[in-house]
Amino acid sequence: MNTVRITRVAEAQWEAVADDRIVGQGDVSHRPDGRLFISIDVWQDAIFDQLAAAMLAGLPQPLYTLVGEADHDLKSSWERLGFTVGRREWEYVLPTDSRETGLGELHLPAGVTILPAGEADENLLRALDRTIREEVEATVGWRTMPAEVLPGPAGSTLVDPSKYATAVRNGEYVGLVRVVPVRSRARIGLIAIRADQRRHGIGRALLAHALGALHRNGIGSAWAEVDESNSAAIALVEGVGARRSSSYLELVRR
Repeated sequence: MNTVRITRVAEAQWEAVADDRIVGQGDVSHRPDGRLFISIDVWQDAIFDQLAAAMLAGLPQPLYTLVGEADHDLKSSWERLGFTVGRREWEYVLPTDSRETGLGELHLPAGVTILPAGEADENLLRALDRTIREEVEATVGWRTMPAEVLPGPAGSTLVDPSKYATAVRNGEYVGLVRVVPVRSRARIGLIAIRADQRRHGIGRALLAHALGALHRNGIGSAWAEVDESNSAAIALVEGVGARRSSSYLELVRR
């Protein structure tokens, strides 16, 4: 192979070219919380370091990346460049059939109703999303929530309101769940409850609603990511029969 040429072809994209062929690509994505995540896809491992060096030289720190915990070679490649483990995220598979989840007939907490996806008032839903995110940032930090790479206008973190079912208690929006159907399996992207409404069964009710709706639509399972430090979320999903399928490591270079 001739000399590899690394070029920044766009603000967030790099290419490695050899013999007039693209032999590697690198991308950087901006998360809603402001963090930069870097990823590299190469056809030959020897090119990884060259492409990574060019990207690191042109990007501010800290930088983050996600790797499967079982992918020891990729993890070692990033660690060689100064990345260290920041946190672990478990991936769970959740059944949607109530005979497996044990949820049975949906019993809502007092005063709570669930608005199916797409039926919430968009302004009230966005206000709830902002409130919850501010609460999370003031405590554990949004970095502990499921990874979301969602493009949108500056300051907007709720891109597609039609994917959110919403819990309403005595006329106030108090919780939400984001579900993205993907063929035979769906992704539970987020379950979040307003701080003053937690420990009342609202999260479980939202999850039961989401899984029930998926099951009625012929989707047999869903998957979700949970930070290993989020004991409440782990208890919630494991309480409905979810099983761990894999894990991911968030690596950071400061």
